[in-house]
Amino acid sequence: MMDQDALKNLAVETLQSPRTAAQKIMSLNLSRDVLWSSLVLVACLNSIITGLSLMLGDSSVLPVLLRNPVLFFVIFAGLQVLSIHAFYWTGLAIGGKGDLGDVLALLVWLQALQLVAQGVLFVLVFVSPGLTDILAMAISVFALWITVNFLTEALNLPSLLHAVGAMVLAAVGIAFGLMILVGLIGLGAMGVPANV
Repeated sequence: MMDQDALKNLAVETLQSPRTAAQKIMSLNLSRDVLWSSLVLVACLNSIITGLSLMLGDSSVLPVLLRNPVLFFVIFAGLQVLSIHAFYWTGLAIGGKGDLGDVLALLVWLQALQLVAQGVLFVLVFVSPGLTDILAMAISVFALWITVNFLTEALNLPSLLHAVGAMVLAAVGIAFGLMILVGLIGLGAMGVPANV
């Protein structure tokens, strides 16, 4: 079990040296039960912060699906599960030799860090909305960079370019999976009339 200082150090190391941090996270050998439960927890907390953010702004421009915190949770958690599997399988398809548990552990950790960042952005929006937008963009770019490094390490890919390729291929699979997920939830939940 890691204490609070160890988690802070790991978070800093993730930002400074993502591949080294990835090796440390994978060496924890967390069980799949712990990892999947952590993914659900992160998705739940993300939905709460997003719901609070939507209460502050004009959410009428969003589809009904995204205004409902429970449906947002289902979409967010579903998208995370799709992402994990898409990254894993596309990584294997292009020559990777990793383990699904490693990909899961690293992406759950990244989502936990993004959750902390989202909490900071939520507070910062009261101080400076313009700065919040710039910081949100920077966090997104940095998270993408960390993801590329994490995938390279988790799937034992020969280069960062292979990880980028896996992400592009996975994006196609994720888009397809998201269409299926939205179809299962129903277009009526999105506010689209049934006769369209």
